[in-house]
Amino acid sequence: MILFYYIPIVIIGLVSGSFLNVVIYRVPREKSVVRPRSACPSCRSPIRWYENIPVLSYIILRGRCRSCAERISPRYPVVELFGGALAALAFYRYGAGVHSLFAYAFLMALLAITLIDWEHRIIPDEISISFILIGIVWSFIRTGPGPWESALGALVGGGVLYAVGFAYKLLRKTEGMGGGDVKLMAMIGAFLGIKLVLPVIVLASFGGSIYGLFLMHGKGGSKTSVAFGSFLAPAAALCLFYGGAILTWYFGRF
Repeated sequence: MILFYYIPIVIIGLVSGSFLNVVIYRVPREKSVVRPRSACPSCRSPIRWYENIPVLSYIILRGRCRSCAERISPRYPVVELFGGALAALAFYRYGAGVHSLFAYAFLMALLAITLIDWEHRIIPDEISISFILIGIVWSFIRTGPGPWESALGALVGGGVLYAVGFAYKLLRKTEGMGGGDVKLMAMIGAFLGIKLVLPVIVLASFGGSIYGLFLMHGKGGSKTSVAFGSFLAPAAALCLFYGGAILTWYFGRF
């Protein structure tokens, strides 16, 4: 019976994931997410409504455009599935109400940033700056980090990465931390509060370091850049759900 309540939540999440695909594709290309209607990137044929049913249409079309038979990236159904899964997780953690909406919006923004930064090495201001404000707004009505903690989280989160990037540039004479990462960390701090700023940075640094070592031993070499935002965003999602447990575990060791 409990699972019955999750069906409409997951459906809404799948549809939201479909729209997020539009955001991921268009925003870094500086295109409107509203107009024109979705079309095949290869032949530009408009996508009909029955070709745009989340996940199901991809399966029916066997991953190819109906008009030109060009392969459709599997990223589209994967993002849609993530949309459904994250909606269910937000509902499970925060229950029915406005808090689930805030948490879900944050998670979807993090998903978009992860994929955009990974592909384009940019983090759009339209997402990060908007969600700094949304995170602070949420702090006024939630029982978690209050407005003061949220504002400090944004300031300290962005400030720490700015200081790291500034020091790196002084020492290495090259850009080490982009402004997009700074604004993303400010956004994360606004949602999670100052207490979880350090755990997010530590987790992201750990993941980025492992990936960097992999690149150094591969074809990329030591000069290949790492899209740090693609590690900050998943770390923030993890801390949204388990941040309290991480802090309890850490301080319990002393």
